[in-house]
Amino acid sequence: MKSRLLRISTLAMGGALLLGAQILRAQTPADGQTPTALSPTYYDSAVQFQSGQDVVPTFDGWIVNQDGTFTLVFGYFNRNYREQLVIPPGPNNNLSPGGVDQAQPTIFEPRRHKWVFLVKVPKDFGDKEVVWSLTSHGRTEKATGKLIRQLYITDRLIRSHGNLSPGTDDPNQPPAISIAPPDDAKVSRALNLTALVTDDGLPKPHVQAAAEGGQSNGVGQPVNLTVSWIAYRGPGGVKFDDKGPTVVANGKVTTAVHFSAPGTYELIATADDSELTTSQTITVNVTP
Repeated sequence: MKSRLLRISTLAMGGALLLGAQILRAQTPADGQTPTALSPTYYDSAVQFQSGQDVVPTFDGWIVNQDGTFTLVFGYFNRNYREQLVIPPGPNNNLSPGGVDQAQPTIFEPRRHKWVFLVKVPKDFGDKEVVWSLTSHGRTEKATGKLIRQLYITDRLIRSHGNLSPGTDDPNQPPAISIAPPDDAKVSRALNLTALVTDDGLPKPHVQAAAEGGQSNGVGQPVNLTVSWIAYRGPGGVKFDDKGPTVVANGKVTTAVHFSAPGTYELIATADDSELTTSQTITVNVTP
C-alpha cells in the first residue's frame, strides 16, 4: 500500500482499451432560440459524449519541497461521460524527458481529475519543462509542466479541494484512512474492498435552517465523512460497484471491484471530511 493519492516519479526513474463510440444526439433548441443562444440544458445535451472522445492531460501547478526541489502536479480531463480509457506507457502515454514509464496513470476515469500525478524535479530545474503526451481515439494532447509563478500551489490546496480557507490555523485535521487486506483477486469474480476511516469530528456540524419561516431550528447537520474510489494503473478496465462518495458508517466503507484482465492494478481510496482529504493506494494482483 502507498499512502498518497498523487503518485511520485523522478526524472531519473525514466518513464488501449478503447470502448466503442456512442454519441448523444443533440436536442433541438427551444422555440424562439437562435443557434447561438443555447440554454444550459441544450448545451449540456449537445456536448455530452458517452464515449469516443480523447483524454487531455493537464498541468495543475507546482509545489516547493522542503529539500529545495520541486514537484510538478498533473491531472487529466477524459472528455467522455462513461468511457474509461486504458492507455499503457509507450508511444501513446509518455513523459519527456525521461523513460517511457514514469509511474503515470494508465487508467483514465471519465471527466476531470485534478492533482493525480506528481513528477519531482531537481533544485536547478529553472526554466526547463516536462511534457506529458497522451494519444487516444486518434488524437494527441500534451500538457507542459513548468515553474510558472502564477501556477504555484501547496499540498494543503490539494487536500482542501483547491480551497485554502479556513487556513492553516484551523484545528481540523484530515481524516486517516487505511485499506483492509483484500482476498485474492481474480478476473472471474468481484473483489471486496474495505476502507477503514477515522476522523476528529471536525468541521463542526452546521446548523440547519428550519423548513418554515427561515429561522434556525438549532439542529446540527452531521459531518458527511465520505470515501471515493478511483482506478489509477492497470492493464485493463476497472469497474467499482460504488465509486462514491459514500458516507462512512461505523468507521468503514465497503465496495466491490471488477477487473477486465489479469495483471497488476493500483487503486486509490480518498477519505474526505468535507474540508480536507487523505488518500491511500492499494496494489492488487489479479489472476485469470
